[in-house]
Amino acid sequence: MTVPPDEASGTAPSGVDADDSGWTAAIRGRLERRLPLRELLPTRQPYYVGSWVYVFGVITLAALVWVVLSGVTLSVEGPQWWHVSREGRFVNGLHFWSVQLFFIFMVLHLWGQFWGAGWRDGRAGTWMVGVVIFAASIVTAFTGYLAQQNLDAQWIAVNAKDAVNSTGFGAFFDVTNFGQMYGLHVMLLPIGVTLLVVIHVVQVRLRGVVRPLGAPPPEEDDDVTAAKGGH
Repeated sequence: MTVPPDEASGTAPSGVDADDSGWTAAIRGRLERRLPLRELLPTRQPYYVGSWVYVFGVITLAALVWVVLSGVTLSVEGPQWWHVSREGRFVNGLHFWSVQLFFIFMVLHLWGQFWGAGWRDGRAGTWMVGVVIFAASIVTAFTGYLAQQNLDAQWIAVNAKDAVNSTGFGAFFDVTNFGQMYGLHVMLLPIGVTLLVVIHVVQVRLRGVVRPLGAPPPEEDDDVTAAKGGH
């Protein structure tokens, strides 16, 4: 379907699409309403965004980047490389300590949001996704320990199999199967955690960060931020 050209200029009227009734137009309109660029990439933020609670969240994201980069390198080179070569052991140590930083600052961020009632003002979904990220990260780290191919991995697997079997998940989750644990750790679980983190960040961008307990309402926050000239 084409739009008749404008009589004066011979072109379609500005701001008029060729077809506003198709399914693509409907999806585009919904995305524009739900994901406005003004909210996704704001130029100003309330003053309380500088709180350490949110700094911990940013450090968690930075640690996740290093976890993914080092993990991809390890998965490409293979177990023999990270066990034998000097470079492999270095990247393996980088991966390990990145995971430790990821969990430390994620727990600090999670507890800070818990005590600050981060689910207030319509942000329950954002909070729930954060909790799911924490739970999925624990499972991902657990499969990482099982994929080490050393005595620690064997000891953890032997002691964990009875606990996993008692829950009924042993039929689908064999902790003594290295191939299964390695596949889950390098493919399925990291992709799931990364997608959840992206969703969490988008939710924070769209709904904004929760104001501290006892802080003024949002409209008063804007006045305070403007007065301080903060971003």
